[in-house]
Amino acid sequence: MTPDYPAHRAHEGIWEGTYRHFNANAEQEELIRSRVICEFPEEGDVFYRQSIELTGETGEVHRATFDGIAKEDHVWFDTPTFVGKSWETQDGVVLLNLERKDEPGAHFVEAIIMARGGERRARTWHWFKDGALYRRTLCDEARVS
Repeated sequence: MTPDYPAHRAHEGIWEGTYRHFNANAEQEELIRSRVICEFPEEGDVFYRQSIELTGETGEVHRATFDGIAKEDHVWFDTPTFVGKSWETQDGVVLLNLERKDEPGAHFVEAIIMARGGERRARTWHWFKDGALYRRTLCDEARVS
């Protein structure tokens, strides 16, 4: 039986905020404005869909959409840039472990933590390449819809 994924579903909506990338020495490398749409299509095989719009410091915009398929107690992703899975803890934290397709030897682990009240969330990414930490990403987002 596939679980209902209540922690994943709690993130449904539109989120805006910032992504801050830091190198292994905790020096900020980049600040990105984000708009993230999390949805759960009612039709088809896709359980979860995330559409992102990221705006860099010089104004460049990157857009992408990622679909996840629910199987047993994980949501599985296979996109042009990464492959991996997400799952949730009993305390409502969503975790991801993703291998980068566009950066051979690189992967990251992400934790998504919802604040009480469900209107703000924090996401942390820990990036590893060839067995060594090389980046951390901090995402601070607020639900706008």
